[in-house]
Amino acid sequence: MIIHRVRFDHPDAVRLNDEVQAEYHLRYGDGGDATALDAADFDPPLGAYLIAYDEHDHPVATGSWRSQDLNKEGNEDGDAELKRMFVVETMRGRGLARRILAALEEDARAAGRVRMVLETGTKQPEAIALYTSSGYEPCAKFGHYRHDEESLCYAKQL
Repeated sequence: MIIHRVRFDHPDAVRLNDEVQAEYHLRYGDGGDATALDAADFDPPLGAYLIAYDEHDHPVATGSWRSQDLNKEGNEDGDAELKRMFVVETMRGRGLARRILAALEEDARAAGRVRMVLETGTKQPEAIALYTSSGYEPCAKFGHYRHDEESLCYAKQL
């Protein structure tokens, strides 16, 4: 697996984002994640968008972070918000998400961020298992879904 930094509007990123949105819709029946995102949110040094490619140069996994500071949605100064963690179904169970997560944590740390935060949902047990086994702990809810009963928020000091 090779991990490349790309823009959020890169064609492979757009295609994988469409796949993750379809999966969110299947799990939650809500049309996908309604969080507002802009490609510039993930431009260095304020963020990163990563895609993992297999040995045939097919995009198989993504993950990103964007800077957040104290705001009305519950973020704190120095936050790096994890977004769009996704592995295509045929490649799951191979440690790809864990490798991308580690790369994102290192990148955010190098950019001066002090805490990685994320929002996931009750219908994503695989994600919950990944994050809790990687040292993330429940935190105060933040972001677009902070009032949703199915929303779960986690944080880890970088």
